Amino acid sequence: MLFDVTTAKSLGSWCPISDRVVVGKLVAKPLNLGIIQVYTPTSDSEDVEVEKFYEEIEKAKGYLKSQDIIILMGDFNVKVGAERVKDFLGPRGIRTVNERGSRLIEWCQVNDFTITNTWFQNHPRRQWTWKSPGDRSRNKIDYILI
Repeated sequence: MLFDVTTAKSLGSWCPISDRVVVGKLVAKPLNLGIIQVYTPTSDSEDVEVEKFYEEIEKAKGYLKSQDIIILMGDFNVKVGAERVKDFLGPRGIRTVNERGSRLIEWCQVNDFTITNTWFQNHPRRQWTWKSPGDRSRNKIDYILI
């Protein structure tokens, strides 16, 4: 699909923060959109690497204005479970929460983000976003935070 000139001009700027985080700004009305795309370290990664990742997200947020609508999305490699947590996490996740999932939920509470794709009911085959080799298990590890 080809984009017209108006659409092409809507990309205000973009900045790669690391090999795991990139931020882009879309010029829109009435508010601009800041999109942060992420690929989180796996659960086998050291805690230091995970903390560095969260610092990179904070750096990406620093490229955006406080009045921008911020969408943070990507492969978070975590399980947040299916138990509602106030307005931060909906009841439509799958399975149980793991330690890294608890870390993401805590981050959302501190930074006032909502994990949006845990609020909507989907057909069971559309709930999971990752399938293990050999199709032995399936999980939801990709999230959209606003």
